[in-house]
Amino acid sequence: MPDRGGGPTGPRIRVGRPSRRVRTLLMTLGVLAVLGMAFVMFAGFWTDWLWYRSVKYSSVFTTTLSTKIGLFFVFGLLMAVAVGVNIWLAHRLRPPLSAMSMEQQSLDRYRMGIAPYKKWLLLGITSLVGLIAGASASSQWRTWLMWVNGVPFHQKDPQFHLDVSFYAFDLPWYRFLLGFGFAAAVLSLIAAALTHYLYGGLRITSPGARATAAATGHLSVLLGIFVALKAVAYWLDRYGLAVKSSDFKATGNWTGLRYVDANAYLPAKTILFCIAVICALLFFATLWRRTWQLPVIGFGLMVLSAILIGGLYPAIVQKFQVQPNEQAKEAPYVEKNLKATREAYGIDGTKVTEYPGKSDTTDKTKLRDDADATASVRLLDPNVVSPTFQQLQQMRNYYAFPTNLDVDRYSKDGKDQDTVIGLRELNLSGIPKNNWINDHFRYTHGFGVVAAKGTTADSEGRPVFTESDLPSRGDLKAYQQRIYYGEKTSQYSIVGGPQKEIDYSDDSGEKTTSYQGNSGVNLSNPINRAAYAVAFSEPQILYSGAIGEGSRILYNRTPKERVEAVAPWLTIDGDAYPAVVDNKIQWIVDAYTTTNGYPYASRTTLGDTTADSLTANNNQRAVVAQQNQVNYIRNSVKATVDAYTGKVTLFEWDTKDPVLKTWEKAFPGTVKPKGDIPKSLMDHLRYPQDLFKVQRELLTRYHVKDAQTFLSGSEVWQVPDDPSNKSGNAVPPYYLSMKMPDQQAQTFSLTTTLTPNGRDNLSAFMSVNAEAGTSDYGKIRILKLPTSRTVDGPKQVQSQFNSEQDIAESIRLLKGGDSEVEYGNLLTVPLDGGLLYVEPVYVRGGGLKYPLLRKVLVTYGGNTAFEDTLDEALNKVFGADSTTQPPDEGTTKPPTSSNPTVQEALNDAQKAFDAGQEALKKPDWQAYAKAQKDLEAALKRAEDAQTKADKASGGSKSSDSSKGSGATSSPSGSPSSSPSSSPSSSPSSEKSPSSDKSPGSD
Repeated sequence: MPDRGGGPTGPRIRVGRPSRRVRTLLMTLGVLAVLGMAFVMFAGFWTDWLWYRSVKYSSVFTTTLSTKIGLFFVFGLLMAVAVGVNIWLAHRLRPPLSAMSMEQQSLDRYRMGIAPYKKWLLLGITSLVGLIAGASASSQWRTWLMWVNGVPFHQKDPQFHLDVSFYAFDLPWYRFLLGFGFAAAVLSLIAAALTHYLYGGLRITSPGARATAAATGHLSVLLGIFVALKAVAYWLDRYGLAVKSSDFKATGNWTGLRYVDANAYLPAKTILFCIAVICALLFFATLWRRTWQLPVIGFGLMVLSAILIGGLYPAIVQKFQVQPNEQAKEAPYVEKNLKATREAYGIDGTKVTEYPGKSDTTDKTKLRDDADATASVRLLDPNVVSPTFQQLQQMRNYYAFPTNLDVDRYSKDGKDQDTVIGLRELNLSGIPKNNWINDHFRYTHGFGVVAAKGTTADSEGRPVFTESDLPSRGDLKAYQQRIYYGEKTSQYSIVGGPQKEIDYSDDSGEKTTSYQGNSGVNLSNPINRAAYAVAFSEPQILYSGAIGEGSRILYNRTPKERVEAVAPWLTIDGDAYPAVVDNKIQWIVDAYTTTNGYPYASRTTLGDTTADSLTANNNQRAVVAQQNQVNYIRNSVKATVDAYTGKVTLFEWDTKDPVLKTWEKAFPGTVKPKGDIPKSLMDHLRYPQDLFKVQRELLTRYHVKDAQTFLSGSEVWQVPDDPSNKSGNAVPPYYLSMKMPDQQAQTFSLTTTLTPNGRDNLSAFMSVNAEAGTSDYGKIRILKLPTSRTVDGPKQVQSQFNSEQDIAESIRLLKGGDSEVEYGNLLTVPLDGGLLYVEPVYVRGGGLKYPLLRKVLVTYGGNTAFEDTLDEALNKVFGADSTTQPPDEGTTKPPTSSNPTVQEALNDAQKAFDAGQEALKKPDWQAYAKAQKDLEAALKRAEDAQTKADKASGGSKSSDSSKGSGATSSPSGSPSSSPSSSPSSSPSSEKSPSSDKSPGSD
């Protein structure tokens, strides 16, 4: 046993080996630690595999995983072999005897120290560089799959006349190979040089030659390989000019060749390629010449040429040829950029029409009728009324609606109705007695759709619900109401086992259920339970008695998460929206194929381009981008996610997109043909907002086709800031049923306004047909306003609303007390050469926690109105009543009648209505509530009196009576409705939390 410490006279400390028990314990702990780490790695892999298998997309997992593993091992092995062989070769070529010098004597110690471990050291170095290279290569799985499966675009670039697929699919892979080659050459050169130095092949301070002949030959070959790769880089750089981004003061971001690229950089790259090839040959010749003189001269010549030819010469051309006559020189290249950019973003078919911005029609009645025929103006703003849905339809604290609701179309009696829709999703923060069982077993899902007419509100400013209550009932008939997958379901749930789940509760108590779907992963297997316990860092999953036969774990539950997981090659739109399709709630998700390798097409940043006032306040609406910088985009896939089963279905949408065809080759069978889309789903598909935002941003510059105009910048537009939002962010586009001047009927459209760069007046109105299944779906129309005179833009219209004395006074009255005024979406409608602006105004009055629609702002041709209803506002603006019969929209002004008894009751109703309006202006909510009760009683008396009169006359006037109690003209010319349609008698209102309270009495 060895002695440690102590001196000749000091104590001797005997240090022994650990006992066998300690060694056994340490070995056991070490083995357990290794097994634990291995199981953690296995758990991640195993749970991923189980999830992909549960959603029936296991081929995506296996293809992606096998590609990553293949790239890891192939390129990791190549790097390890390259470095290892050069280290071995440098060691093999070491001189037999080292020079007698202090430098070599110092190195002898290192040589002797590593001699016993040379093989292990070589293995360690090669393994390390191999692991790093393999990990880097595995991240290129998308690049590899696109290269090996690429299909042609059948479009050629204008400079080199190569198919676009070369730039989109081939060039990125070649650049990766080139980068890998450079890395291998540099690492091999460094490793070989160090080995030669360690074993005396290279000397720094020793007398005599600085390098042996063997070391000189070896290193010169490696340098020759490096320079040869540089020659390849120069050659690829020639093609890279077609997709190169640069700053161009005339246009900002620019992609593709300009004059200086085509006439200076392109020939320079060719010359540098030739010089690099010659230089590489000189390095290889060193194997025979054994001298560095010529290669060094050649390398120096290459560096000097790169500075002069590749840098100085293009600068001279730009300074003395381009700048003195820039527009003439750049015009041919700008035309190529214009054409390519318009094709790459799908805006080449945009129809630009001159629009006067002012109506010459003097027939006010015709204008009033045209206003009804041109658009179904959506007064219910989905970005404002979520708190109203929450207050009236939340029902329980463990339910909630999203911050921004959605707009869809539903048909009733053969007519399409713009509808604001939201799902009553699970609200984790409202779960009582937060604990593991409640959070993950009891409260697992939301319940029911709530929908309201988009074009109207009731007399109190509340939404007119077409689907409401709990359980949900209304126009949508029977459907599966449970929502296990939604935008707010961000955590896992365990369902289907012995623990019952809460559906909802009513006066009779809690209603429970047990999940019957086949979604999720079965936890009956103890290995699965152990894996998920590790993956979710929740040991209770392993031993909890709440998990039993039939238990399944649901996770990755938001629609965007699920689509992104099953199709990792897609870019996901920021706004997934729900629809009831074939008695099921389906989330509809728009997805894009993108590339940044389209020659001559200018790039855009998706994160910036798709940002607006809504994404600023709700990051869930931000686009999920695989690559943020793109210069080609297509809405190639429409995806659905079943809210109950979580089933993900991908449908082909753009059947001509070569990028989609490439990914379909890589992942066969994952995308269903477009023909498989059912009609019931097609009725709810729409043009996606994020794509429209990208296109409108590009069209601010690329709406012109003339190079000279483009370069001058005189026609540059901008997306205006949201006038109803003080955040200073861009106005979002709005869905609206309307018709453009060249359309015969209203279509569901996505619209926006555009203003001149740096100014607030209107430049253009832009619309796209968003109604899937129609012949001109996706057709972009732009109405270009004249530049000879100004037309008010959204910000100016908003300022006009706020500055008019009568309107300002009315708004001040609405803000009385602690009330707040909120402006809804400012909608723009082209009408008879002019522009009609409509903006709903909401009030949070008294103790109300939610906004109510109180007023409607309308302006047209300089005339402005601020009235209780849209019809009243339009009548005032145009100075004429509509000759068309307005729909029943739940207003409460009484009809007229020729029956004296009925007329007396209607007069009382008119008085009550007027009293209510006066109370609203103060505002006096108690007086308003009393007036509403008097109004309802008067209308009831009128209806009873009319019924008695009809019976007395044999019922001959029954049809007239029904009309009189429906939507006819009041003495003031406004539409009204029967008492049966008033909010106090509607089922949803009876069950709402505040149905027995007047506004502001909460």
